[in-house]
Amino acid sequence: MNARIAVTGANGFVGRALSRLLLSQGSEVVGIVRPDVMCEPGVVTRTLDSLSTATPDVFQGCAAVIHLAARVHVMHDDAVDPLAAFREVNVAGALQVAQAALIAGVPRFVFVSSIKALADSDRGHPLKETDERHPLDPYGVSKAEAEIALQDFGNRTGLEVVIVRPPLVYGPEVRANFLSLANAVAKGLPLPIGAVHARRSLCFIDNLTSAIALCATDSRAVGEVFHVSDGDDPSVADLARALGRHLGRPARLLSIPVALLRLAGRLTGRLPQVERLTDSLQVDSTHIRAVLGWTPPVALDAGLAATAAWYRSSTNDQSRR
Repeated sequence: MNARIAVTGANGFVGRALSRLLLSQGSEVVGIVRPDVMCEPGVVTRTLDSLSTATPDVFQGCAAVIHLAARVHVMHDDAVDPLAAFREVNVAGALQVAQAALIAGVPRFVFVSSIKALADSDRGHPLKETDERHPLDPYGVSKAEAEIALQDFGNRTGLEVVIVRPPLVYGPEVRANFLSLANAVAKGLPLPIGAVHARRSLCFIDNLTSAIALCATDSRAVGEVFHVSDGDDPSVADLARALGRHLGRPARLLSIPVALLRLAGRLTGRLPQVERLTDSLQVDSTHIRAVLGWTPPVALDAGLAATAAWYRSSTNDQSRR
């Protein structure tokens, strides 16, 4: 058997897929989760009420900790002080896990961050790991602060910190914005994005997990920050068309000028949502390819096909209930 690897947030979208991959590679997976959730079959479960309660015994015998658990980005946050709430989990919580891992003798700590720690748009060129951080929302700010704090912690203590920044992640069991797009396309709803030519980097779930698993074991990853993507950046309109093709339901796209979409966003108080559709967000993932020799195992179109197949299957299952 390969190494024992701890995965915080092992019950989530990425955590489940990552657990399956690690198990298939022969690793023992220790899932660090809340008491009321389930992990993939074969995962050894250890529970925490919160990240702030992480203690060294949770990570004993592990060769690496992959930190996925986080307070995630939401469109309508009801926290009184959203930034403080994000910092409590995403910054202080991550540092507590790193501290506990260090005391337990774990050599490697892989922090799965987000491209939002860097920016919400690409400023005219694909974002590189060396670009300055300019996060815009509380989630992005907390992820950026966690990156900085963990890098400093690693430099001071010798913990081998690796940071992985994915853009939008999709695949079977996806939720949030990507699922909303699939729902709209499948239902034949008109989408006002036919004139949106902004390109968006994506990352299929299997591509992300393969990169994370490599970062947990390859000595060349130590101290690095890596952008991970499919390497094929469709426009928003082309993404909807491709989804429609795989869903067997051509996307109904309305070609409304981007300036009018932005104006409507301002008038309705939904400008941030409109900007997420109309601004380009491409990432440069050549660094991980050069340093680790990583290449995405699944091409964009194959990833979209797998996601659409899951969507059709899940909606058929629901209709039969």
